[in-house]
Amino acid sequence: MASNNLSVLEALDTARTQWYHAKAIVIAGMGFFTDAYDLFCISTVSKLLGRLYYPEHTTDGNPGKLPTHINNAVIGVALVGTLSGQLVFGWLGDKLGRKKVYGITLILMVICAICSGLSFGFSPKAVIGTLCFFRFWLGFGIGGDYPLSATIMSEYANKRTRGSFIAAVFAMQGVGIIFAGLVSMIVSHIFLKANRAPSYEDNPVLSTQKNADYAWRIVLMIGALPALLTYYWRIQMPETGRYTAVIEGNAKQAAADMGRVLDIEIQAEQEKLAMFKANNDYPLNSRKFINRHGRHLIGTMTTWFLLDIAFYSQNLTQKDIFPVMGLTKKAKQVNALEEMFETSRAMFVIAMFGTFPGYWFTVAFIEKLGRFNIQLMGFFMMSIFMFIIGIKYDALATHENRWLFAGLYGLTFFFANFGPNSTTFVLPAELFPTRVRSTCHAMSAAAGKAGAMVGAFGIQTYTLQGDRHKIKKAMIILAVTNMLGFFFTFLVTETKGRSLEEISGEDGSKDKAEAQMSNRGDREVQEI
Repeated sequence: MASNNLSVLEALDTARTQWYHAKAIVIAGMGFFTDAYDLFCISTVSKLLGRLYYPEHTTDGNPGKLPTHINNAVIGVALVGTLSGQLVFGWLGDKLGRKKVYGITLILMVICAICSGLSFGFSPKAVIGTLCFFRFWLGFGIGGDYPLSATIMSEYANKRTRGSFIAAVFAMQGVGIIFAGLVSMIVSHIFLKANRAPSYEDNPVLSTQKNADYAWRIVLMIGALPALLTYYWRIQMPETGRYTAVIEGNAKQAAADMGRVLDIEIQAEQEKLAMFKANNDYPLNSRKFINRHGRHLIGTMTTWFLLDIAFYSQNLTQKDIFPVMGLTKKAKQVNALEEMFETSRAMFVIAMFGTFPGYWFTVAFIEKLGRFNIQLMGFFMMSIFMFIIGIKYDALATHENRWLFAGLYGLTFFFANFGPNSTTFVLPAELFPTRVRSTCHAMSAAAGKAGAMVGAFGIQTYTLQGDRHKIKKAMIILAVTNMLGFFFTFLVTETKGRSLEEISGEDGSKDKAEAQMSNRGDREVQEI
């Protein structure tokens, strides 16, 4: 540790792992649990919405489904909200403080999760319009959770286990996806038992249960519960010591807050803080920032953008691929609630055995293998498996090979999460200075959501009709985007085992290096 670092920052970097770390992981992690549940539960109910509100939309002997543009809006509008929320709340997190803005995002998520299950009217236009309106604002709140959760966890953690802690917060996304499938499965099963109905091919009218209209609303509203349960703990957390000291300039308050949390005595060092702040008082659009961190910002934004094209395409289109795998029956062979149950069950199985383990492999190995190596490996393996699925799709999409197909598909999820889906979240929380950390993470995450929108509005159109040729093309496109992600990873650097100030140069190490380079250059000019 450089000697000119502040005592409060050194104390945080060298603190033993203790109860407050676990508490911070749970509090920040429950936000991510809610984010994932709210973003992905829509996939389990979108087919039910089509049967309920657009029963006349198909003429090919299949049940009604959402028109393509409405399906894209229902699934994609939360992503547009998330992108907006990331940029707004990320910037506010650096201006007003991590803690203050954190509470606002949670309240917004609770209110909008409840309201997304309500309707202003009964017509398809009123129901879908209300749903899209509240899911946009739900996404806006979710967006704020990304930079704030990551920044709070990185600024609380010690340098030995920081990567594991930030990855553990993000791993709650996997738990949220599992619960989205599980809750939808339980709710649809309960409604199914109480509302038995024939399949669509036996009776098109009676196959859509009227009470099913309550099922999708309950699933969406349950998303408010986890956020509500952690609200008290979230507002009880003190502001991070790094924000209080470095941005607010209050060394005494930072020392008091972190001393109480760590249960140790910390010196205030107000005079030393003034020098520390003077060395790091440069804005995001300055030449100094661009020279020091421009390459890293391009790296974190491009890799997250490319990763989310694949990751969200996989999650949002899996409902269309399940029938091809044989994990669900064809739409006309089941009634409305059966289709919801089977889609939820398949999503739950893929998440439990493919998605979920990958997150925790990252938590376990990120401090051993490093962020850089895990990201490279993940992108490479995703590319390989998606190329195999794309090229051999016709052979895999048969009844005999359905388990091989499911296994390969599950492996793409595993290496997304034991790979770039986790590391693209961790790296922006570590690479940038305290003054702009939340904003830079927000910009990286927003680039990711732009990629997710490419998946929702672009790639998903290839899979909606269940056309084998189009699904095959989608898989090959995703394989190429992953390979591009592999190459763009070389723009970022390894952050393992170093303090945040050492990584960002806030400890003065980069100033010294730049001064030495400048002196060497001056001497060379004089010699010439």
